[in-house]
Amino acid sequence: MSDATARLHHATGGLNFHLEMFGNELAKREGYREYKAMDAIHFYLMTKHGWLPRDIRSMSFDDLRFALGEEMAGWTLPHNLRNSYPG
Repeated sequence: MSDATARLHHATGGLNFHLEMFGNELAKREGYREYKAMDAIHFYLMTKHGWLPRDIRSMSFDDLRFALGEEMAGWTLPHNLRNSYPG
């Protein structure tokens, strides 16, 4: 695998990690007891927009980040997680 391809996959993994961690923060903010990470994101979008679970689950991580763009604006990874994803 070329270095550029490896860097691309590493960056994509980092973005996906950030999205899942945002899901945990979203779960705290919304008071979810059962849902964390991606489940919290799916539940949030389902309740906010009335989207069906099958439609949300079929969305790519890129599409989910786009759908949550306003909610994620200004959000940063908590300090205790900043070294969790190798980079």
